[in-house]
Parts: sequence; structure tokens; C-alpha cells
Amino acid sequence: MRLALFDGDRLGLVANDEKVVDISDLVSAPAEAGPGAAMLMLLGKLDTLAEEIEQRAKSSESGLSLSEVKLSSPLPRPGKVLAAPMNYAAHRAEQKASGSVAELGVFLKANSSVIGPGESIQLPYTDRDVDQEGELGIVIGREAKRVTEEEAFDYVAGYTCVMDITLKGQELRSTRKSFDTFTPIGPWITTKDEVPDPDDLQLRTWVNGELKQDARTSEMIWGVAKIVAFASSVMTLYPGDVIATGTPAGTCTIKDGDTVTCEIEKLGRFEVGVTAKDAVPAPHYE
Repeated sequence: MRLALFDGDRLGLVANDEKVVDISDLVSAPAEAGPGAAMLMLLGKLDTLAEEIEQRAKSSESGLSLSEVKLSSPLPRPGKVLAAPMNYAAHRAEQKASGSVAELGVFLKANSSVIGPGESIQLPYTDRDVDQEGELGIVIGREAKRVTEEEAFDYVAGYTCVMDITLKGQELRSTRKSFDTFTPIGPWITTKDEVPDPDDLQLRTWVNGELKQDARTSEMIWGVAKIVAFASSVMTLYPGDVIATGTPAGTCTIKDGDTVTCEIEKLGRFEVGVTAKDAVPAPHYE
């Protein structure tokens, strides 16, 4: 099944990539809980609600056309966003970088950096380059602490497309990748039952319609299970946490007015804009 947020904070079931069935009544999140709280609750109860959701899918004829609604990020404020650096050998080579997840570990991105389909990446500075990175995103479905690789998929709810936008420079990754708007996520969450092998999906990213990244997740150095197991050995994972699994070769500088599109096999496709409207010269600190 494909789980989306639409028209503000409505929970939706996407049927046949054409219709959205409103399933907001399945969970009740208090308004003060913030954007996306209902999705976090739904993910935590997915096992018990799966049958009811499947029944709703059969009534998709009464749903709204995707063209009639505005999709938001399915996880506008995940509990946390983790990322695996240098997880493709070809990307490591193009960056002339050393190390991979084994040596570098995972890093955190601010959850306030998340945006959704149709929104825009805000370039922060007029004199610093920013790159696009398309990545497979893992969505956690159950509390996970020190799980093994063999157990890892039991704790995964599904997958989504993630863009890990990156300010070029010498600062730590968590700083350069945590600016507001630097984590586009969308278009929805595809549950793991529809993705038998997340370690063999085609991943492609375009900038202004020009294909920049074209790889398979089978090229990852660490696969999904190993990343989940390692991350859970460092910190407890909770439903709705997102782990970006690294980007393949083909990153490039994005500029004001660009459009960036990410597509992953079985998971969908979405695009965001790029704006330098509020960009300022980079500050220099002593």
C-alpha cells in the first residue's frame, strides 16, 4: 500500500497511482501534536490497521484523483532523519573521498529540513554551491534497539524517495545538510510488502529534465538490513524515523530556477523547485 499526506494533513491511501482514498478517520492525533503526527501514529499501528486499510483500497472508485489534491511530504516532521554517507563506491570516487558508513557512521539531519512535493529548496547563500542527492529512504515502523541484520526488516514499515541536499564545504555533514528545505521527501510511503527487495531498485535523479543519477540500490556498499541494524545499535529508532541510504554518482550543483526530480522503482516520483530568493552572502565566523 502507498500512504500519503494530502491537502494539509489528511491521511491518504494511494490506489493504482491514480486515486487517493481518505483514511484520516483511522487514527486521531491532537492538533497540537504538529504536522504529520497522524502518519507517525498510523505507522506505529500499521500491523493492526492493515486489514482495514486494505478494505478501504477496494473502495478506491470513490477516492479523489491525484490531480485534484496537493501532496505533502508523507513525513513532514519525522522524529529524526538519519543518513548513511558514502554508501556508493562510484560516488565516493567522484568526490575523491575516503571512508564509508563503516568508518564514518551515520549522521543526523534536522527534521525541520523536510519539505514535500512541489515545494522549493531554498539556497541559503549566494556564494556557496549546493548539490542534489537522490536516495532511497527507509521508514521505520516499530521501536528498534540493537536489532540484528536478520531481524531488521521486521522493524521497517516501508520506503520513500529522499533528496539529501548538501551545502558544499568543510563543515560537518549534519551542518551542511540541515538547512531548512534540505530534505525533500515524497511522494508517499510504499509499505515493505510491495518492495520485496529494496536492495535492487532503480534510482534516478534529473535536474531540469536532464538525467544526472541513474543507478541501482544493489550498488550500495551497505544494504538496508545492515544500515538499520547499525543505526539501531547507536540509537533507538521509532516509528516514522527516516534513514537515507546514501547517494550514487552524478551529483551536481543546483541553481536558482532549477527543478529537481527523483524517482525510485516501485516507490514513485516527485519534484521540487530551487530558489535563491532569500539567499545572502555566507557569514564568516572566527
